[in-house]
Order: sequence, then C-alpha cells, then structure tokens
Amino acid sequence: MLLSHGGEPSPTGGPVARWSVEQVLALAPDDASRKAGTRLGAAGPWTDTGRDAAGAVWGLCKGSGSTPYRTVVDTTGPAYSCSCPSRKFPCKHALGLLLLRASGDAAFRPGEPADWAAAWIEGRRRRAAEKGGAASGGDAARGPADAAARKRAERRAERVTGGAQELEQRLADLLRGGLAATDRSGYGLWEETAARMVDAQAPGLAARVRELGAITGSGPGWPVRLLEECGLLHLLDTAWLGRERLPDPLAATVRTRVGLPMSAEGAPVRDRWLVLAQYDTPDGKIVARRIWLYGRESGRTALLLSFGAAGRSPAQALPVGATIDAELTPYPGGGQLRAELGEQFGAMAPAGPPPGIAAAAAPAVYGDALREDPWLDAWPVTLRDVIPVPAKDGWQVADAHADSALPIAPAALSRPGLWKLVALSGGGPVTVFGEIGHRGFDPFAAWEPGETEEGGRAAVGSVVQLV
Repeated sequence: MLLSHGGEPSPTGGPVARWSVEQVLALAPDDASRKAGTRLGAAGPWTDTGRDAAGAVWGLCKGSGSTPYRTVVDTTGPAYSCSCPSRKFPCKHALGLLLLRASGDAAFRPGEPADWAAAWIEGRRRRAAEKGGAASGGDAARGPADAAARKRAERRAERVTGGAQELEQRLADLLRGGLAATDRSGYGLWEETAARMVDAQAPGLAARVRELGAITGSGPGWPVRLLEECGLLHLLDTAWLGRERLPDPLAATVRTRVGLPMSAEGAPVRDRWLVLAQYDTPDGKIVARRIWLYGRESGRTALLLSFGAAGRSPAQALPVGATIDAELTPYPGGGQLRAELGEQFGAMAPAGPPPGIAAAAAPAVYGDALREDPWLDAWPVTLRDVIPVPAKDGWQVADAHADSALPIAPAALSRPGLWKLVALSGGGPVTVFGEIGHRGFDPFAAWEPGETEEGGRAAVGSVVQLV
C-alpha cells in the first residue's frame, strides 16, 4: 500500500501526505462503514471540496435531505467533523472524503478553508495549543484534591490486598485437592472466584482467574498448562502483597497487572514515529484498539491503547505506514510499552519499514522482556528477510539466510492476513512486524520484497496489514 504525496508543502517544510485507499479503509469502524464510505469515494456526491497546506480537507456531501452534510478532516490528527447524525467515528462521509482525496488532487481546490470548515479547524488547533500550555503550567489548588485521591487509592489498595490474600488461599486449596479434580467442578468455581476479585476491585486478577477456567478440560495436557498459569497467578499475588520491597518499575508493573489505573507520567519523547500496525480486539462490552509505533531516532517501540464503548469504535486512529512527528509520554512500569500520544508537529509523511532482526534472535528478545514483566504473553519484534512456509502443524516464518524458523501463532492461522503474507512473499524474503510469545509469532504487518529503510528510496511506504 503506497502512501503518496499530495498538495502543497506543509508549514513544517515537509510534504502533506495523501493517504492511500487501504490506509483510509483501515480507519473504518466496521464493514458497513467501509462499504458505505467506498460508495461516497467518487466525485459525484461532493461539492465545494478543498484542501489546505496544513493537511485539512473539506467538502459538502449530498445526502437524503435538502441540505448537504458538511464534512471536514484534519489529517494531522487525524480528527473528523461532520454534520450528519451518525455516531460512528469516522462516519461514512469522512471516509468518502478521504477516499476521494486518495484518488488525486483534481477534485480539491487548494487554498483557505470554507468558513464553516475554518471555524472547526481553528478551534481544534487552538484547543491543542491551549492543552500544551496547560500541561506546562503550575499545580495551583491541587492539595485537597490530591489528598482525597490518595485516600481513595489507599482504600482500594486495601481491598485489593484482601482479594489477593483470599485468592492465595483458594489456590492453595486447589492444589491440595489436585488440579485434575477441577475438571469435575465446572466453570462455576472459576466464575465465582473471579466475581470475588471484581468485588476486591482487582479486575486484572479477575481476568486471569477466568482464563484459568478456560484451560480446564481444553485438550491433552491441560493440567500442565493450568499449573503454569496458576504459578503465574501466585507470582502476581505475592508480588502485590510484597510490593513495597520491589523496585519501582516492577512495582508499577504489578499495579498495572492487578488492574489499578495508571497515568502517563514519564518524560515526553519526541520522535518521528512510524505507524506499524493498528487493530481492534473485543474486551467484554468494549472494543480495545492497539496502535504500534516505532521511533526512527530513538529506536523505541510504543503502544497506543484506546477504548470504544459498546457499539462505538475507539476515537484514536492512525494510518498504517505513515510517520508522524510527535511526542509520546510513556506509562510507568518495567518493560511497559504503553504511551500516550501528545503534541504533533506538522503533517504525516511516507516512510519505509523499520529495521528488523533475524528470526533466531526473536526468542531472546522475548526472554529479556520477561525479566522486566514475567506476565507478558508476547513482545513486539520486526523480523527481516523471513519467508512464510508451511509446517507440519501449520505455518512458520523461516530465515532466508539461516537454518532457523519461528512457528506462526495459532491465532493467526485462521485469519486472512496469513494468506496476504504468503501472497506478498511469493516465496521470497519480506520484512514482518508482529509479536513473539510462547505461542509463536503473530504477524501484524509486512513490507513488500525489496523495501529498504528510509533513505533507500525503493517505493517507501508499501505495507500490507495482516490484522
């Protein structure tokens, strides 16, 4: 997928990136929006379309009523505004406008925004500037609020401690009775224990207890898998109960793992962040969106995590394959990758793939990460020069230059992305980003054969999403 240039130079001196069709469709909240947006991606329903040098596009879209819908998109966010009543974000009109923009410059008049679009664009950018100024301001009148917050945190910590102690007793009873006997108890045992952890305000513990229930009777060898997960849960319990003796980064990781809310508080890191992958996963009644980024200068990998309420997609979305000049503020914790997107500088730009490692080195990278966070299921890596090949029990990615390979995780075997990866490779080496864990390698995005890092000028920006 190609991220092309379009429009005039941005105020920062770089080109304003015109998104490709695939990048636009990746922002759609669901299949229905994707199809509806595609129908609006032609010039027919649009009038008064325009674009400015800072990355904003706008237009009027004819609808079922007499008044056309006013649609404007700031691609530097991205952020969207439309006068339609849709609760989806972005709506089909914003998708259609971006798809029309992806087709070229002919339909868009360059210049200053229309009055109705200018008001929204100026207001958005003013609020962003004010937010940045407020972040650097003082801490006036915080004392009473901070004291009340500390008391609430202490009360919650006491409840979590009570839950952890109860869970330890239940695990001890479980082991005394024998793990194999849990197959006769049914799922009710685990659900009741999970409900107790919810009462203790420890949702992280509750989620892990429910995962134990899914292991019981799940196939040959399930008692061994159950014992392993019980050991990790016991480790988390004891870590919480002895958190005062832990190093600060590991203590922060433990607080996150039991489910206590954390806020981004590290020093902001400004970099040119390459958007590696974006995908949604259901999390109960909400949808969790994960966006993986790679810093060109810092070499850091970061995760943006956002959530959407029932029936709505998360608001945060970035086009895969683009690079944004922005600040990220990291969350605390040993080995934690999560960060919060802060101020952005200028427009998005095209970029080539990130540097990768050999397949044989990936397990060691995961092992190093486990030392910082023993409860990690997987760790992000980019593999260079690997070829997807069939294996006895599924597929694997094999090193093109050495006798080593990684199994592809079972979760990826049933996704269409696996066949995209195979087709993209065509038997040749590709660069692939994904997660390596104890279940194997889960591919999220791949770059076309022959792609080079930034500076190589080999059709930079050609990336295929696999999730």
